Amino acid sequence: MKTQLPYHGWCFVCGHENPHSIGLTLFVNDDGTLTSGFTLNEAQQGPPGLAHGGSSAAILDEAMGLVVWAAGHKVAAVNIEINYLKPLPLNQPLTLEARITQLDEKKILSAGEIKLRDSTVAVSGRGVYVVAPHLFEQVRLKRKA
Repeated sequence: MKTQLPYHGWCFVCGHENPHSIGLTLFVNDDGTLTSGFTLNEAQQGPPGLAHGGSSAAILDEAMGLVVWAAGHKVAAVNIEINYLKPLPLNQPLTLEARITQLDEKKILSAGEIKLRDSTVAVSGRGVYVVAPHLFEQVRLKRKA
């Protein structure tokens, strides 16, 4: 079973209020894996007919961080690594997966992949996140003011 994650307003990757958003709908499976099926279009183009590398980096950044958030950890990214293995075509179905790979008291690692229609990994990434609930407490307090 999978649960759809809520949309994030103006988020560049998954916000449905943002007219420039990539528009991903994200799900978390019972095993904690985050998944999405999506198609990139000319709004994410880099080289003709292919996605801009920044689009795939943004997608993996969001997915690798959000899988950690979905597990209940308030974290901030301190490092992400993106590996471009194959170009991402426009207007073709792609899949996204992200998972937590290591969970420590102060540091959480996650990994993600964007796959082509034939399940070939085209872009992969790893992220390092530190537990930082204090960063989000200040944001919450500002919103109440």
